[in-house]
Amino acid sequence: MRKLLMATVLFPLGLGLAGVSLAQSSTPAFQNNSSEAQRKSGNNQATAELFYMIQQLQANVRRLQGQVEEQQHQIGQLQQQSRDRYVDLDQRILELSKTVESKPAGGSATTAESGQSAESGRSAPARVYRSPGAEERESYNAIIDLIRNKKEFDTAISQLYEFIDQYPEGDLTVNAYYWLGEVYLAEPKLEQAKQAFTIVATRFNDHRKAADAVYKLGVTLDRLGEKEEAKRRMQSVVDRYPNTGAADLARKFLASA
Repeated sequence: MRKLLMATVLFPLGLGLAGVSLAQSSTPAFQNNSSEAQRKSGNNQATAELFYMIQQLQANVRRLQGQVEEQQHQIGQLQQQSRDRYVDLDQRILELSKTVESKPAGGSATTAESGQSAESGRSAPARVYRSPGAEERESYNAIIDLIRNKKEFDTAISQLYEFIDQYPEGDLTVNAYYWLGEVYLAEPKLEQAKQAFTIVATRFNDHRKAADAVYKLGVTLDRLGEKEEAKRRMQSVVDRYPNTGAADLARKFLASA
């Protein structure tokens, strides 16, 4: 009887404890499912944001590639325009040198001008070259620095042409022609050097750089194999500019020729 009574008391108690245990065990399972869903939702959002960022980066790369290609095309056009301009100017120099050399010796003055000078008994007045401004001189000095110190000859050639175009018929313009010849001689591009020196020697024969230009023209002709013409140019330095350093160098050349 006693055992039956104890069993009657313990059985409901056991059922109650089992119910509590079952309730406790079911609660974490619900919470775990909810957390997993939240984690997956967060991962999906992060993936979507990452995909969006990748799409933006790819669009930016394509845009930058397009800009680079456009700039490369523009650079190519500018380079071609520069080469065309150089070829055109070289051709003009060559044509001018041929025209001047085809004239009779004895000066570039016309017959009427020569007659007028003879009748007046006076020589033609020396040409007055335009003096450079501060900006022009600064530009010229920068080019000389490229030549003498930095040895950036290709850049110097480009800037010399630009200088000649921008500042025509000035005192430093003649110097620019002369240095154009010097750079071409150093590269060496002898035909171009010959053309540049010829410009100074003929078109600006009363300029202070004329004597040096005629001497360097003789040096260029000698390197081109035009020996007799080189001697003639050297002799003209001695005859026309006898008291110059170029004349001294020309005498040494003639003595050793």
